[in-house]
Parts: sequence; structure tokens; C-alpha cells
Amino acid sequence: MLDVREILRRLQLGQGHRAIARELGTSRKTVAKYHQWARQLGFDLGSVPPPAELQVRLSAADRPPPRVPFVAEPFRERIIALRRQGVECRAILARLREESGFTGSYSALWRFVRSLEPPTPTAYVRIETAPGQEAQVDFGTAGPIVDPRDQVAKKAWAFVMTLSWSRHQYVEFVFDQEVTTWLRCHRHAFEYFGGVPTRVVVDNLKAAIVRASWHDPVVQRAYRECAEHYGFLIAPCRPATPQHKGKVEQGGVHYLKRNFVAGRSLPPLPEANTLALRWCRETAGLRLHGTIKERPLDRFTQVEQAALRPLPAAPYQLAIWKRAKLHPDCHIVFQGAFYSAPHRLLGQTLWVRAAETSVVLYHAHEPIASHPRAYRPGERITHPDHLPPAKVVALMATPAWCLRRAVDVGPDTSILIGRLLGERPLDRLRTALAILRLAEKYPLRRLEAACTRALQFDQLGYHVIKRILEQGLETRASRAVTAGPDGPAQFARPWTDFFAQEA
Repeated sequence: MLDVREILRRLQLGQGHRAIARELGTSRKTVAKYHQWARQLGFDLGSVPPPAELQVRLSAADRPPPRVPFVAEPFRERIIALRRQGVECRAILARLREESGFTGSYSALWRFVRSLEPPTPTAYVRIETAPGQEAQVDFGTAGPIVDPRDQVAKKAWAFVMTLSWSRHQYVEFVFDQEVTTWLRCHRHAFEYFGGVPTRVVVDNLKAAIVRASWHDPVVQRAYRECAEHYGFLIAPCRPATPQHKGKVEQGGVHYLKRNFVAGRSLPPLPEANTLALRWCRETAGLRLHGTIKERPLDRFTQVEQAALRPLPAAPYQLAIWKRAKLHPDCHIVFQGAFYSAPHRLLGQTLWVRAAETSVVLYHAHEPIASHPRAYRPGERITHPDHLPPAKVVALMATPAWCLRRAVDVGPDTSILIGRLLGERPLDRLRTALAILRLAEKYPLRRLEAACTRALQFDQLGYHVIKRILEQGLETRASRAVTAGPDGPAQFARPWTDFFAQEA
């Protein structure tokens, strides 16, 4: 008010608009506005009225024009009644159109309801923590960055971890928000700070929280394992309340995007990350923070760094936890590769823990299988002990395996199996395998005797040998089978010419 009286007084003294604006620190348009108003009321030549009267005159002059009535105004009482019953705006719009032929839009109705129910301001309490007690984490978009693996520009994300007390922060650009990326960024941030905060406030992204809930959130198992390794507490925000981690939202991600990313063409990785860390130390760390009124880097090095928990002796080995079903082929599928598990657990869901070099399967918190990590999709890693015993023999059977097994039974069995496998062009591997499996039911000496009798009669079929054993004919005397004048006519070459014996 004193400024307006001063403007009027200077105008009466004949001072120009430019000079008044310069001396009073206002604009020429403002001076011209009050000059025009004073002319209309006759204040430009007469005496300036007292402050109270001048306030009344100014209020009347600045009164806004009357608003155009809402199109929903004629239905005020009906709308109020429906709102008291808890009916939403979309349903109110449908009822008004059905009952009264209302032609207004949903936006017009929503603005009218908003005028009837103005929002009530909510009071917030700023929470400050002790040094080393808390860090807040978030992702933010960072625009395209060239991926050095294929030299293609891809959408990048900025991982930001901000220490709540000092506001010192760590930044790393990545191309995804997967669990492995999330865990790796945490490890790098802790190594950058040289310690671990007591707790980490996170958003409800899937890499950290499997199911968001205010009271009972479900934490990603790999993230839980990482927290146990470093000794920090996981503090998820309440769903849809990003203000609970405002220190990293505003002073972290938003400040990074406005100050470092905006107007800059970022180089490929890892050069972009090198520049980001230099910016954290030299720009973000040395600025006078608007809230704490100190330099974040100074507060960190002088106080907070010493308050952080020490790093463990070894860094966390990145691992992924995932649930997978054991299929009828006794294998689970993880990232396109197949890993076997005991057949007794067919149809059940197992936990898969995949580290950099190994994959361990768990059932009811107990490890049941361990395999080397497969990195090629479609690769199958099988342990014979995980398969049904009746299926293992067929899976492992090869001509060389059959020949070694036949030698263990006896010399005539070895000759018989060798002749079967030497036949051409029919593949007799299945027959040889069936004969050898008779050793599971009969003693080896009887099987050897049965093969001896079968050779005497030159009958090498499976059913022949099986019938000999079932009827106990292997001990009966039999006539000698003599060869023809030119030797054996059926096989001109020994079986060893076709199957090399393995050591």
C-alpha cells in the first residue's frame, strides 16, 4: 500500500514513469496502470487519500469480473444429494443424462463438483534423520545414451542414491531396472560412499518389492539377501506417496535432470557415468543446498561418512531369485536354459538362486540341486541322479556302454551283444539294452549261461534269452553248432570293426 501512495505522490510531482519504476524497483507497466487508475478517480492532481480509503478504492477496482455460471448449476441439489450417497462423478453424469437430459461434458461436471468440494490443504511434517541413518533411492529417465556393446542409442535410466542427512548422492546410468542392475547399483553406491546407511528408503518397483503394501510388503528375495549381506533395513514407501522419499525425488532425480542431463548430449557408457560422478562431487556436492544451507560434500566428509556402517569384507555376489515349476521332464526353466531337479518333486514350484557361475535349486528352504550357470538359451544341464532310475539306463545307453556292461556279465554275453550291435542296417541297440536289463532280475551267471545257449543255436533275440531264463533252460545240454566250410556266413567281420572300445 505504501508503494501505491508513493507512486501517486511521485506522479503528482511530475516524475516520469521510467524514473519511478527504476527508483521503486517495479515495472513501467505497473506505474502506468496506477497512473491511469488515478486519472479516472482524480488522484493524479488532488491529494492522495488516506491508506484505509485507498485500500477500499483499490479493492473495488481490482475486483474480478463475475464468473460464467456452471452448466451443471441447475442440477445443484441433485448432484449434492448423489455425492452425499458416495456416487462418483462418472455415475452422476450418466444419471443426469438419463433423468434430465443433461448435455454437459464430464469435465464441466467435475469442475462443478470440485467447486462444491474444494480440497482441504494437508499439513506435512518434514522428517530429518541422524547422520548415517538413512539413504533414499530412485530411478529417473535420462534420455538416450549409446550402448557400447552394439553402438546403438537406447533409453537410459539414472539410478540415484541420496544420503538423507548430508544430501550427498551417487548417480549411475543404466539401460534397465532389472534385479541384477538394481543390486549392482546398490553395491557400487555403497563402495562410492565407503559405507552403508542403517536403512534404505525405496519405491515399490518390482526389483525391490514384489507386492506393495503399507503394513505387509513382500520384498524381492534377492534384494532381501543383499540387505542381509550389507546389514541395512529395507524401508518401502507407502504406495502412491512419492513425497515419502522427497530428498531423492527433488534434490536427487529432479535436480540431476535439470542441472546435469538437460541440454546435454551424454556420451556413451561408461564415460557418462564418469562425468556423472564428477558432477556429484564438483557441482552437486559443492552447491549451497537450499534446505540444509550447507554443502552436501562437506557435511558428508566431515560428519556422515564416519557414521556409516563399515562395508563387509567381501562385496555382495549378485544373485537372482525366481520361482520355477519342475516339469515332467525333470527340469525347470530359467532364462531359457534347463536345469534338472529330483523327479520326486515333479509338479512342485522350486526356488531358483542364480549367481554369476552357479544355479542352486531350493525346496522348502533346503538346497536340492546345484548346477553350473548356463548362459546359452536352450542349454540343458542334467544330473543322472535326478531322473527316475528306470529312465536313466535308456538315457545313458550307448553301444560303447552296452559293450562295457556285457563284458562285466561274461564273455559269451559280450560276444552276443557285439554281434547284435554289429548288424547292419538294423539298429539293435534297444534289443541289446533289453537283454542287459535282464541282469536286474536274474543272476549274472544265469544270464551268461543263457547267452551261451542262445549262441549255440544262433538265436540272438531278446525273447529267446528271456524264455531260456524263465524256463530254466540255460543249464540243459545242447548239441554243438558247427560252422560251415567257409566259417560263419551271417557275420563276415567282427563287431570290433564297427564299435571302438572305450577306455
